[in-house]
Amino acid sequence: MNILIDGAGAVGLGLGASMLSQKANVSFYATGKTATAIKENGLERTGLFHHYSFTPDEYQVYDDYKDIPEKTFDYVFICSKTVANEDISKKLAKNKEILKDNCKIIIFQNGFANDEPFLRYFSKDEVYCARVITGFSRPQRHISEITVYTEPILLGSLQNADPDCLEKIAQMITASGIKCETTTEIDKYLWAKMLYNCALNPLGVILNCTYGKLTENEYSKNIMNSIIDEIFAVIKKSEYSTLWDSPDEYKKLFYSKLVPDTYNHYSSTYQDIQKKIKTEIDTLNGSVIRLGEKYDVDVSTNKIIYNLIKSIESEF
Repeated sequence: MNILIDGAGAVGLGLGASMLSQKANVSFYATGKTATAIKENGLERTGLFHHYSFTPDEYQVYDDYKDIPEKTFDYVFICSKTVANEDISKKLAKNKEILKDNCKIIIFQNGFANDEPFLRYFSKDEVYCARVITGFSRPQRHISEITVYTEPILLGSLQNADPDCLEKIAQMITASGIKCETTTEIDKYLWAKMLYNCALNPLGVILNCTYGKLTENEYSKNIMNSIIDEIFAVIKKSEYSTLWDSPDEYKKLFYSKLVPDTYNHYSSTYQDIQKKIKTEIDTLNGSVIRLGEKYDVDVSTNKIIYNLIKSIESEF
């Protein structure tokens, strides 16, 4: 099995190490300092579960698709930031010869509707999404550390394609130590993650605090409650669904367990802002806004939060 990992950040390196541990042939698309680091230092997966270490001669690193032989890959894992999806989807489409005829693209990213740029060039039977709530960090450019685990990685399709073709991938990730499953209801789980991230991530940036601190102030709670209410309204009007029947049902879990379990966490959005790089806000609250406009749902709180993050980004 030949796998291309596009995006050698914490998630990409962690999944790459997982697949290498199961004897898959793994290649990374990486550039700059990251490419140099994994070419020179090898690759490690540390933290929770099994620790793995691989030398540079155990995988390939490419910085140009044109250098990849034809008919190489059975799977492509998209592990980059969502801001790169337009560029990645175009490059993959332009270099389709590197993909085998039955190649599947699996998108391991935050947000919702990340499959849309890829569906412009590939069929619904070729593009799948993953729900990842395992915490990955990158203490060094060649090391992925698993910091948090709460539920399995889930693989499925937002376009109702059969996920059975991903069962082998799920089994291999599970065998590496991170439980992974396929599902025909990936939308429910992606919206569950969206509810959590959209309520917490941007507000943590704006107020410069951890997830837990946001729940200790009635005013920030009012904002989060409004974001959650708007998302439920969008889901109700759309063709999608989630795991809870009402926003109040979700809020009970959100405030009693989900946030307390990650009380001291700073979001990936916060970390991006600290690094002065573009965030994934367009596929978080931005996706809520686009669907709200499509289905004529009031998403004004999400719009305010979105515009505040965009205002901060504009200073970079």
